[in-house]
Amino acid sequence: MKELGSPRAAGALGSSSTIPTRVGVVGAGSWGTALALLLHRNGHRVRLWSWDDAVVREVREVGENRSFLPGTRIPEQLKVSTDLEHVLDDAQLVVSVSPSQFVDSVMEQAVRWLPSDALVVSASKGIETRSLRRMDEVLAQHLSPEQHGRLCVLSGPSFAQEVAQAMPTAVVLASRSKEARLEAQTAFSSDTFRVYTDPDVVGVELGGAVKNVIALAAGVAVGLGLGRNAQAALITRGLAEITRLGQCLGADPLTFSGLAGVGDLVLTCTGELSRNRTVGVRLGQGEKLDRILGEMRAVAEGVRTTEAVHELAGRHRVEMPITLQVHRMLNGEVTPADALRELMTRDPKPERWGR
Repeated sequence: MKELGSPRAAGALGSSSTIPTRVGVVGAGSWGTALALLLHRNGHRVRLWSWDDAVVREVREVGENRSFLPGTRIPEQLKVSTDLEHVLDDAQLVVSVSPSQFVDSVMEQAVRWLPSDALVVSASKGIETRSLRRMDEVLAQHLSPEQHGRLCVLSGPSFAQEVAQAMPTAVVLASRSKEARLEAQTAFSSDTFRVYTDPDVVGVELGGAVKNVIALAAGVAVGLGLGRNAQAALITRGLAEITRLGQCLGADPLTFSGLAGVGDLVLTCTGELSRNRTVGVRLGQGEKLDRILGEMRAVAEGVRTTEAVHELAGRHRVEMPITLQVHRMLNGEVTPADALRELMTRDPKPERWGR
């Protein structure tokens, strides 16, 4: 495999001069654009793919992705294109960051140009509703066994706008391959972007996906004006739900006490930049879901992920009461106020599962 830039990527902690890595970032939403900017600042030669001609024209003409990441300058050296073959040509590192429900179709096209020795990092957070697969499972269908064995997933508390502005951020990068974890850690690390590693792909994937469902509920509590006690309860009991599902699916429960679990959950449930929290707030204030989503250009992953998580919970007989009520609320079966009331009036339980 080609070197990913040795000893560390330019701009990384303790770095020295190095040969830039050739990087292809697949997906030019806010998160894909932010990661492309991060990797560019780290000294890599980055190409960013967008399916939308308008986004590409916008970046080339005004130097910004105003559709998804307004106010952040994109340097001319960071090339943006709708030509997937051009973006992936000879890439040593490929970052898959399309919305989760489109990863399958995008990677079905991309695989024909994906270099056989490329290190692939998945940065999409969600579960495919059609198949109930995590993103690493979706990618497994398209990658060679060797590529899949070195696949990494990136997650953790990280708003795109703050990463794009080089504000301090810490994330976790998981892979079953120690070599792959360290190579990707080197490529992404900088003095403002700290990357921890973990072998628990399942836990890191589920933490990043399911927290968006809980963020919808936390946003509803804000919209209903229920106070900070309710938000704290939803975050804490939401973490319990994520952990129960994760354990059932083979994750290490300790993963959920880290960045991909409680870290990302707290940020997404409390941060005003959270799209999922925003959707919940507006639902709690009485707006209709179709109108809210129709006014959003970016994807609120939790809306579709709720359906998948609800089905996974039913399939594996995992009790997830917050997820159940969010699912019922999104489907119009209960009002936001009734959903929160049902959570508060459930039969009394011990706090710790199985006690």
